[in-house]
Amino acid sequence: MLKRIKELKKHIDAWEHVHTEFTDIFELYEISLEDNDTDSLEQLSDNARKIGHEIDKLEFLRKLGGEDDDCPAVLSIHSGAGGTESCDWCEMLFRMYCRWLERKGFEYTILDSLPGDEAGLKSVTMEIRGDYVYGHLKAESGVHRLVRISPFDSNSRRHTSFASVYSYPLIEEADDIALEESEIRVDTYRASGAGGQHINKTDSAVRMTHVPTGIVVQCQNERSQIKNRATALRILKARVRQHFKEEEEKQRLEKLAKKKKIEWGSQIRSYVLHPYNMVKDHRTNTETSNTAAVLDGDIDMFIESYLLEYE
Repeated sequence: MLKRIKELKKHIDAWEHVHTEFTDIFELYEISLEDNDTDSLEQLSDNARKIGHEIDKLEFLRKLGGEDDDCPAVLSIHSGAGGTESCDWCEMLFRMYCRWLERKGFEYTILDSLPGDEAGLKSVTMEIRGDYVYGHLKAESGVHRLVRISPFDSNSRRHTSFASVYSYPLIEEADDIALEESEIRVDTYRASGAGGQHINKTDSAVRMTHVPTGIVVQCQNERSQIKNRATALRILKARVRQHFKEEEEKQRLEKLAKKKKIEWGSQIRSYVLHPYNMVKDHRTNTETSNTAAVLDGDIDMFIESYLLEYE
């Protein structure tokens, strides 16, 4: 309750600040207009534009008023059709989101990652914390398509690659979700990546499968199997909760995060690097030719346009 009060107070204070600023500008504008003070009018015009931007930001925050929008989130990226190309694309998306998270000041932890056979990543899963994390990331769920000249093709041919992005809220009070032990299959295995000799000698990584729904989560970021089990169970509960929530609200499936088949025709966004530069969101028709900036984490325009249109 205290957390909720603090959150509401933050929004109220912001609106009261904007209202006071606007009232002051309007009163000064009328005085300057009567005195024909052009310098003051020009300054007030600049101030009004700044207040306008603040109001736009506050209006945008109203779009993040969903039940789970202020929750931490789990973001999973999986390579799709395209082999090595898609694994490389998966890693490029991972870097793009990491850069975006750093810009927003969000904290993230890598829960699980699987390297590609030759390059890139087959999959990676992150836990992300910050203000309205899920509210932002729900706009990114879907298939992302890349068109470019392949760096892995000796003939320099153009290739199309796919990767899926899936986000779901991580509910802090997930204990209210009861999962029967008989419904959960637990597998342990040796973690991969950095960690020294310890991870190569013990089965510290954990994979949990919720048999009724087929949902699978993995965790290997901790050296202790006990800690990985606790994290995996927390993530599994959040996944199962989201699954049943989507099942119960079928009329909102287009607005909720959902997985699609990772191939042609199901992409939400295309990143074209050849024969021209263009990133286009197919849901909102938002597009930009500055592909380098987008791949460096400048994706706010796509997130905001999606939320303004669909939320």
